[in-house]
Amino acid sequence: MALPQLPTEKRQHMSAAAMRTYPNIVNDWGLKEQEAALLLGVPESTYRRWRKQPTAARLDVNQLERMSLILGIYKALQILLPRADAADSWLRRPNHNPLFAGQSPLDRLRSGLVQDLYVVRQHLDTARGGGHA
Repeated sequence: MALPQLPTEKRQHMSAAAMRTYPNIVNDWGLKEQEAALLLGVPESTYRRWRKQPTAARLDVNQLERMSLILGIYKALQILLPRADAADSWLRRPNHNPLFAGQSPLDRLRSGLVQDLYVVRQHLDTARGGGHA
């Protein structure tokens, strides 16, 4: 899912919008600041700065791709598990699907690799009965 090069103004707008939304997801999922930065692929100091001032965020193509996958995971969980507590705790619960080998999906995401975001997103999209949305 490679994102095309975006004009600077559009990327700035998307970055600010993403950084207004992402801290809410981080809060819902109960992530630590370090985990939030790792999933986004940025240093903690950068995440803190962007969280405090979303308009200063300048996500690169890789970070926008990560954000897209994170938003997709969040949306899929809300659809599959309409109770907020169930949706938000799914990432932390041990999962015996071979993709997770008894670990929680969050344990897999803690690798910091974008491919693990893809795996979790695709798993949830498959559970929804669709392809990669």
